[in-house]
Amino acid sequence: MQTSEWIMLATIVLYMGMMLAIGVAVSKKNKTAGDFFLGGRKLGPLVTAMSAEASDMSGWLLMGLPAVAMMGGLAEASWTAIGLAIGTYLNWLFVAKRLRVYSHRIDAFTIPDFFSRRFGDKNRVLTIISALFIVIFFIPYTASGFAACGKLFSSLFGIDYMLAMVVSAAVIVIYCTLGGFLAASTTDFVQSIVMTIALFVVVGFTEGLVHGFDAVFANVQSLDGYLDLFKGFNVATGETGSYGALPVASTLAWGLGYFGMPHILLRFMAIEDENKLKTSRRVASVWVVISMGVAVLIGVVGFSLMKTGILPTYADASAAETIIVDIAKFLSTYGFVPAITGGIILAGILASTMSTADSQLLAAASSVSQNLITETFRIKMSTKTNMIIARLSVVVISIVAIFLAANPNSSVFRIVSFAWAGFGAAFGPVILCALFWKRTNKYGAIAGMIAGGVTVFIWKFVVRTLCAGTILDIYELLPAFIVGLVVIIVVSLLTPAPDGEITDTYDEVKENCKGF
Repeated sequence: MQTSEWIMLATIVLYMGMMLAIGVAVSKKNKTAGDFFLGGRKLGPLVTAMSAEASDMSGWLLMGLPAVAMMGGLAEASWTAIGLAIGTYLNWLFVAKRLRVYSHRIDAFTIPDFFSRRFGDKNRVLTIISALFIVIFFIPYTASGFAACGKLFSSLFGIDYMLAMVVSAAVIVIYCTLGGFLAASTTDFVQSIVMTIALFVVVGFTEGLVHGFDAVFANVQSLDGYLDLFKGFNVATGETGSYGALPVASTLAWGLGYFGMPHILLRFMAIEDENKLKTSRRVASVWVVISMGVAVLIGVVGFSLMKTGILPTYADASAAETIIVDIAKFLSTYGFVPAITGGIILAGILASTMSTADSQLLAAASSVSQNLITETFRIKMSTKTNMIIARLSVVVISIVAIFLAANPNSSVFRIVSFAWAGFGAAFGPVILCALFWKRTNKYGAIAGMIAGGVTVFIWKFVVRTLCAGTILDIYELLPAFIVGLVVIIVVSLLTPAPDGEITDTYDEVKENCKGF
């Protein structure tokens, strides 16, 4: 490797060492499974906000979104960003405090546990179904994060993909196993800062290369539809397309996914004081809008860099996902300090991937150890044994994810998109009804969860395949979310109402959340 590459690698290794140090530092704070999986509900407002958004954005923010903007213009990228920004704000506004109060009132510290306790499901059917959905969607989702780390090191430094992937996964596993949720949240907070620095460094550096934003927009104004939110321009083919009401609605539907994301909902449950969630909401909403806006801008600037020959000519949006990696490599050729800066940019990409993988890993592990082994099968064990099982679950799930990530040609972002739809449709309608409709019962929740989750599979692999290019060829989250919500309402109205104890608790939580 060249000197610049060694400098970038050293910067990344230093960053990963810092993540491990955080895991060691907080490891002694985990005394119970509740501490391990929910941090003892002791998160501050800033860590709550930034860890939630860092775990949400993943490598998509620094790789996927700029690539979509670069190769397809502003339409799809902007509407996706707008949908996510709206979803972020509404989730913090309506769900955060009520879920924190409700989960504390019924002593639930995982999402499956919340569902069963909220609806009085003594047979734990909701726990089993929701835990299985978490495992089904999160293990391959975690594997995609491991794979992204492996591809990053392999493409940059020529390191064997499998070795790079396993080492990256090992770092995540170690600090998660040692520090649990608190370590994941603290590292996610740090990682959000690294991601922010990386975004602004990239946009500043690239803007300088093309001699100002006036030159950037002059390059794309001649492309009919590139800057039009209701058209669309395919840079690879030179074709202009229409972006009408249905594609806009389908793309905005990405925001619906927030209501069902376990790793985000857990942050709401973990904050030390629900009255500080207003601060968290403001911080999270502002960060999301700024970070996604900068990511889209990087994509637009990237087109100018490709046109001038500074960046290679990408065949499509998938190939263009390496745009920031290529920018970091180009920057590193300018000397020692630029190489360190390039390493920080690459650490930002790594941070965006790790911050999502660690949260998914813990959510999947809690479903196995706490919801299935401890609660569903009612295996009694001491606090110490429970902690051992929790940590072993993290390790075992990680090993499975590593095997799934063994193929370096696996599609990272296709998995992310599908898992996002799965959680949004399976859990989103149930969360909203659980928090805002007293008449919802366990039968409606069970039916709606299954209907939403199954519809995602059917729409993705059957409807969109058979109806490609038609009005039905839309993102599966939108129809699946609607199906899940309708099924919850219909089944709840056709079956017995919840008993008095359940509705009394609902009324108590509602009263406590007034004025927020």
